[in-house]
Amino acid sequence: MAPAHPRPAQRPANPCFSSGPCAKRPGWSLAALEGALLGRSHRAREPKARLAEVIDRSRAILGMPADWRLGIVPASDTGAVEMALWSLLGPRGVDVLAWESFSGEWATDILKQLRLPDVRLLDAPYGRLPDLALADPNRDQVFVWNGTTSGVRLPDADWIRTGRGGLAICDATSAAFAMALPWDKLDVVTWSWQKVLGGEAAHGMLALSPRAVERLESYAPERPLPKIFRLTKGGRLIEGIFRGDTINTPSMLCVEDALDGLRWAESLGGLPSLIARSEANLAAVADWITGQDRFAFLAEDPRTRSCTSICLRIVAPWFTALDAGGQAAAAKALAARLEAEGVALDTAPYRDAPPGLRLWGGATVETSDLRAALPWVDWALDQVTVS
Repeated sequence: MAPAHPRPAQRPANPCFSSGPCAKRPGWSLAALEGALLGRSHRAREPKARLAEVIDRSRAILGMPADWRLGIVPASDTGAVEMALWSLLGPRGVDVLAWESFSGEWATDILKQLRLPDVRLLDAPYGRLPDLALADPNRDQVFVWNGTTSGVRLPDADWIRTGRGGLAICDATSAAFAMALPWDKLDVVTWSWQKVLGGEAAHGMLALSPRAVERLESYAPERPLPKIFRLTKGGRLIEGIFRGDTINTPSMLCVEDALDGLRWAESLGGLPSLIARSEANLAAVADWITGQDRFAFLAEDPRTRSCTSICLRIVAPWFTALDAGGQAAAAKALAARLEAEGVALDTAPYRDAPPGLRLWGGATVETSDLRAALPWVDWALDQVTVS
């Protein structure tokens, strides 16, 4: 019997669909890094100015309020989130909203590492959101804006009160620069360079509202804080962190790459254009799914479907008839086939996620490349056999 889907003739110009580090911007080459201040101290005048430029351009593109602080911190988004959790949590009860792997990690840290006495876990399985109405505005709230490993994002911030008593601590690493963040509803926002703008890894960004700064300067946790977590000295915010004085040594090569991505974003027209590019990628996948019955979004509610980490379920009857081990093997074989053909790299789901496929749709991904890859997904599924 002939295969249901013929081998496609067109290939993506760029087959990189990894969810991190993500595809470089269109047209990127190593020449973009030729101006990097290598072999220089990051505390010297010119390198420090480059670090401050990353901060300033990021603030401007994201439309961050003037009274917020933004700093570069170590250890990517993970480091930024951990700094916030260890430095800020304690004086109030905490609601942790978890619906995928990383939000689950923050819940584990708060419950088992910080061991705070008053923590409520509001969770949901992959594909869904928790009941947001249960979040108490008088408690601190910890959540992701977009589930990188589930493809489920918050549709809005209506559930967060403007006059809240607690802090809203948001891990926005796969949302920043691709989704509109409601700054008036948030107090801490974190992200990394390697997501929507395709920068290199290891550096995080930590944004603090005036309310978060007030908490830092009025609350001193009894627990010890490692040096890389310390945001205050003598009860005052260390302002240098938010002017380019990083806590540890940054890579000036990565700094140059981050600036290249920011300048590219500006050349497109800033945040509205970045959002439009990501939403166009989601729309391309949605159109493809509408035309066939073997794949479906992992996000059950269309309003919550991510435009960056686009996570899919395999719903072909032969696949759903397999046991859990068989499904995992089939999904792995599908991603391996796409990689072997060189048409879609790093599309396997996160290790804790349900078997399926994950396609990054952030702003650096060209919609034409995504459209070219999708027929290969259909073809590759035909090639998958499970013993």
